[in-house]
Amino acid sequence: MDLSVISFLGLLLAVGLLRLVELRISKRHQKGMAARGAAKIDEPRFRWMVLLHTAVLLGAALEVVLLRRPFIRLLAAPMFAVFLAANAVRWWVIRSLGEHWNVQVMDSTRLGVVTSGPFRYVRHPNYAAVFAEMLALPLIHTAWITATVGAVAHAGILAQRLSTEERVLFANPDYRAAMNGKPRFLPGLF
Repeated sequence: MDLSVISFLGLLLAVGLLRLVELRISKRHQKGMAARGAAKIDEPRFRWMVLLHTAVLLGAALEVVLLRRPFIRLLAAPMFAVFLAANAVRWWVIRSLGEHWNVQVMDSTRLGVVTSGPFRYVRHPNYAAVFAEMLALPLIHTAWITATVGAVAHAGILAQRLSTEERVLFANPDYRAAMNGKPRFLPGLF
Protein backbone atom coordinates (compact mmCIF):
# COMPACT_ATOMS: atom_id res chain seq x y z
CA MET A 1 0.00 0.00 0.00
CA ASP A 2 1.29 3.45 -0.95
CA LEU A 3 2.37 5.91 1.71
CA SER A 4 -0.31 8.31 0.44
CA VAL A 5 -3.02 5.67 1.03
CA ILE A 6 -1.70 4.86 4.51
CA SER A 7 -1.56 8.57 5.36
CA PHE A 8 -5.08 9.12 4.04
CA LEU A 9 -6.44 6.19 6.02
CA GLY A 10 -4.70 7.60 9.10
CA LEU A 11 -6.38 10.97 8.48
CA LEU A 12 -9.78 9.29 8.16
CA LEU A 13 -9.17 7.39 11.40
CA ALA A 14 -8.15 10.60 13.17
CA VAL A 15 -11.34 12.32 11.98
CA GLY A 16 -13.41 9.36 13.19
CA LEU A 17 -11.74 9.44 16.61
CA LEU A 18 -12.27 13.19 16.80
CA ARG A 19 -15.99 12.66 16.13
CA LEU A 20 -16.13 10.26 19.09
CA VAL A 21 -14.47 12.88 21.32
CA GLU A 22 -16.97 15.45 20.09
CA LEU A 23 -19.86 13.12 20.97
CA ARG A 24 -18.55 12.87 24.55
CA ILE A 25 -18.22 16.65 24.81
CA SER A 26 -21.72 17.00 23.39
CA LYS A 27 -23.24 14.60 25.92
CA ARG A 28 -21.57 16.49 28.77
CA HIS A 29 -22.90 19.79 27.44
CA GLN A 30 -26.40 18.34 27.00
CA LYS A 31 -26.49 17.22 30.63
CA GLY A 32 -25.34 20.65 31.81
CA MET A 33 -27.90 22.47 29.68
CA ALA A 34 -30.70 20.12 30.75
CA ALA A 35 -29.83 20.82 34.40
CA ARG A 36 -30.27 24.55 33.63
CA GLY A 37 -33.65 24.08 31.93
CA ALA A 38 -32.84 23.40 28.26
CA ALA A 39 -34.84 20.70 26.52
CA LYS A 40 -33.56 18.20 23.98
CA ILE A 41 -35.72 18.23 20.86
CA ASP A 42 -36.85 14.89 19.48
CA GLU A 43 -35.05 14.51 16.17
CA PRO A 44 -35.34 11.04 14.62
CA ARG A 45 -33.22 12.11 11.63
CA PHE A 46 -30.16 12.63 13.83
CA ARG A 47 -29.30 8.95 13.33
CA TRP A 48 -29.16 9.57 9.59
CA MET A 49 -26.63 12.36 10.12
CA VAL A 50 -24.43 10.06 12.24
CA LEU A 51 -24.78 7.31 9.64
CA LEU A 52 -23.86 9.73 6.84
CA HIS A 53 -20.69 10.93 8.60
CA THR A 54 -19.68 7.32 9.24
CA ALA A 55 -20.48 6.36 5.65
CA VAL A 56 -18.35 9.20 4.24
CA LEU A 57 -15.35 8.08 6.31
CA LEU A 58 -15.78 4.41 5.42
CA GLY A 59 -16.76 5.15 1.83
CA ALA A 60 -13.67 7.29 1.25
CA ALA A 61 -11.44 4.56 2.69
CA LEU A 62 -13.03 1.81 0.63
CA GLU A 63 -13.09 3.88 -2.56
CA VAL A 64 -9.40 4.74 -2.27
CA VAL A 65 -8.34 1.17 -1.42
CA LEU A 66 -10.68 -0.88 -3.61
CA LEU A 67 -10.86 1.42 -6.63
CA ARG A 68 -7.20 2.41 -6.32
CA ARG A 69 -7.85 6.12 -6.50
CA PRO A 70 -4.72 8.08 -7.36
CA PHE A 71 -3.18 10.72 -5.13
CA ILE A 72 -3.15 13.91 -7.18
CA ARG A 73 -1.20 16.67 -5.44
CA LEU A 74 -2.89 19.44 -7.40
CA LEU A 75 -6.24 18.26 -6.02
CA ALA A 76 -5.04 17.09 -2.61
CA ALA A 77 -3.40 20.39 -1.60
CA PRO A 78 -6.45 22.65 -2.02
CA MET A 79 -8.80 20.00 -0.60
CA PHE A 80 -6.57 19.61 2.46
CA ALA A 81 -6.57 23.41 2.85
CA VAL A 82 -10.39 23.42 2.70
CA PHE A 83 -10.46 20.56 5.23
CA LEU A 84 -8.18 22.49 7.62
CA ALA A 85 -10.14 25.73 7.18
CA ALA A 86 -13.43 23.91 7.80
CA ASN A 87 -12.03 22.41 10.99
CA ALA A 88 -10.77 25.81 12.13
CA VAL A 89 -14.30 27.20 11.67
CA ARG A 90 -15.82 24.18 13.46
CA TRP A 91 -13.57 24.65 16.48
CA TRP A 92 -14.25 28.41 16.42
CA VAL A 93 -17.96 27.54 16.60
CA ILE A 94 -17.40 25.08 19.46
CA ARG A 95 -15.36 27.63 21.36
CA SER A 96 -17.88 30.43 20.71
CA LEU A 97 -20.86 28.33 21.78
CA GLY A 98 -19.06 26.97 24.83
CA GLU A 99 -21.50 25.01 27.01
CA HIS A 100 -24.26 25.56 24.41
CA TRP A 101 -22.45 23.48 21.77
CA ASN A 102 -23.68 19.97 21.11
CA VAL A 103 -24.47 17.78 18.15
CA GLN A 104 -28.20 17.53 18.74
CA VAL A 105 -30.94 20.13 18.60
CA MET A 106 -31.65 21.58 22.04
CA ASP A 107 -33.96 24.39 23.00
CA SER A 108 -31.37 26.33 24.95
CA THR A 109 -32.21 29.86 23.83
CA ARG A 110 -33.62 30.73 27.26
CA LEU A 111 -30.06 30.27 28.52
CA GLY A 112 -28.96 33.06 26.19
CA VAL A 113 -28.35 33.61 22.50
CA VAL A 114 -24.75 33.40 21.27
CA THR A 115 -23.96 36.23 18.85
CA SER A 116 -20.17 36.26 19.13
CA GLY A 117 -17.51 34.52 17.06
CA PRO A 118 -18.74 33.37 13.65
CA PHE A 119 -22.34 33.97 14.77
CA ARG A 120 -21.71 37.70 14.25
CA TYR A 121 -21.87 36.95 10.52
CA VAL A 122 -24.09 33.89 9.95
CA ARG A 123 -26.67 31.78 11.77
CA HIS A 124 -25.21 28.33 11.03
CA PRO A 125 -21.45 28.48 10.47
CA ASN A 126 -20.98 24.94 11.76
CA TYR A 127 -23.18 23.42 9.05
CA ALA A 128 -21.26 25.24 6.33
CA ALA A 129 -17.97 24.05 7.82
CA VAL A 130 -19.10 20.43 8.20
CA PHE A 131 -20.44 20.40 4.63
CA ALA A 132 -17.13 21.75 3.31
CA GLU A 133 -15.19 19.24 5.40
CA MET A 134 -17.27 16.24 4.28
CA LEU A 135 -16.90 17.31 0.64
CA ALA A 136 -13.17 18.05 0.77
CA LEU A 137 -12.02 15.12 2.91
CA PRO A 138 -12.69 12.34 0.35
CA LEU A 139 -11.24 14.49 -2.45
CA ILE A 140 -7.88 14.68 -0.68
CA HIS A 141 -7.26 11.24 -2.22
CA THR A 142 -9.60 11.55 -5.23
CA ALA A 143 -12.56 9.64 -3.75
CA TRP A 144 -14.96 11.58 -5.95
CA ILE A 145 -17.86 9.11 -5.74
CA THR A 146 -17.93 9.37 -1.94
CA ALA A 147 -17.59 13.16 -2.12
CA THR A 148 -20.45 13.50 -4.61
CA VAL A 149 -22.88 11.05 -2.99
CA GLY A 150 -21.99 12.34 0.47
CA ALA A 151 -22.58 15.97 -0.53
CA VAL A 152 -25.98 15.21 -2.06
CA ALA A 153 -27.06 13.12 0.94
CA HIS A 154 -25.70 15.73 3.35
CA ALA A 155 -27.67 18.50 1.63
CA GLY A 156 -30.88 16.49 2.00
CA ILE A 157 -30.31 15.63 5.65
CA LEU A 158 -29.19 19.17 6.44
CA ALA A 159 -32.34 20.68 4.91
CA GLN A 160 -34.48 18.53 7.22
CA ARG A 161 -32.37 19.27 10.28
CA LEU A 162 -32.39 23.02 9.62
CA SER A 163 -36.17 22.96 9.44
CA THR A 164 -36.31 21.43 12.93
CA GLU A 165 -33.57 23.61 14.40
CA GLU A 166 -34.77 26.91 13.02
CA ARG A 167 -38.34 26.22 14.14
CA VAL A 168 -37.00 25.93 17.71
CA LEU A 169 -34.58 28.86 17.50
CA PHE A 170 -36.91 31.35 15.81
CA ALA A 171 -39.61 30.61 18.39
CA ASN A 172 -37.45 32.65 20.78
CA PRO A 173 -37.89 36.43 20.33
CA ASP A 174 -34.29 37.13 21.46
CA TYR A 175 -32.93 34.78 18.79
CA ARG A 176 -35.22 36.30 16.15
CA ALA A 177 -34.05 39.80 17.05
CA ALA A 178 -30.37 38.83 16.98
CA MET A 179 -30.30 36.56 13.93
CA ASN A 180 -33.23 37.36 11.65
CA GLY A 181 -31.24 39.46 9.15
CA LYS A 182 -28.20 37.18 9.01
CA PRO A 183 -27.61 34.64 6.24
CA ARG A 184 -27.69 30.95 7.12
CA PHE A 185 -24.26 29.77 5.99
CA LEU A 186 -21.97 32.29 4.33
CA PRO A 187 -21.73 36.05 4.85
CA GLY A 188 -23.48 37.90 2.04
CA LEU A 189 -24.91 34.72 0.47
CA PHE A 190 -28.22 32.85 0.79
